[in-house]
Amino acid sequence: MATTSGNASSNLHGKPPVVDLATWQAAREELLVREKAHTREGDAIAAARRRLPMVEFDGAVEVTGADGPVPFLDLFQGRDELVVYQQMWYDGAPFQGQCEGCTFNVWHMKHAEDAVYLNARGVSFAVLTSGSWDEVAPFVEFMGYTQPWYSVRGLEPPIGEQMGHIVCYLRDGDRVFLTYSTTGRGNEPLDGSLGLLDMTPYGRREAWEDNPEGWPEAPQAGAPVGGHGAPICWYWRSNADGVATWGPTSRPTPQWTRPGATPVETLGRQGDPH
Repeated sequence: MATTSGNASSNLHGKPPVVDLATWQAAREELLVREKAHTREGDAIAAARRRLPMVEFDGAVEVTGADGPVPFLDLFQGRDELVVYQQMWYDGAPFQGQCEGCTFNVWHMKHAEDAVYLNARGVSFAVLTSGSWDEVAPFVEFMGYTQPWYSVRGLEPPIGEQMGHIVCYLRDGDRVFLTYSTTGRGNEPLDGSLGLLDMTPYGRREAWEDNPEGWPEAPQAGAPVGGHGAPICWYWRSNADGVATWGPTSRPTPQWTRPGATPVETLGRQGDPH
């Protein structure tokens, strides 16, 4: 049944105004003009990205994975392009103490099958981390990751050090080149759930978002941990009851789906990750 535009009695607190279908369609088409402009600007930025210069480095430098040390060149798996995510690592911390933001990013690409469309376009995917392999290997097993992981412990850029980044590489025979790197919100192409949340009425429910008056606030996420504060990215961590918290009883949210994930009392981490 159609509703009457502007009928205040039909509007609900903390929700979009209720209108008839024709009014909704007109508003949707008005927004579509801006969305198309945004898409075209994104295409222009991608075109500029493809025109960036690149940096050559030694592809024989070894990284350490499940099969021991291998040359970086092997990460291409015979393909010409490679995308990696660089996962931060807290030395000596238990699974629940590892980086929640990196967990959020990598979880969206946790299985080898998640890269099938990249592979079809000649692009390989891998995760690099600054953690030592003896600590990283059981974490990868616990998380159920089947993408290839490698330790870049002690290596210099453009392979090591800058964790929390997406980095792209190009291969020409045995020659290897750095072509692109991004971090922060630049990592969002990994995070399909964020794009879907942006389409919903309540969005991500993060403090920085521009929301109408009366919109529900994000759940408070307890005390800040590692420089993060509530309610920014409140969904990154929760306790055994599913309550958002940055405290010592929390795990990165995906970990609660893993076999053997039990309530915890400490994050067991100190200082900044390597």
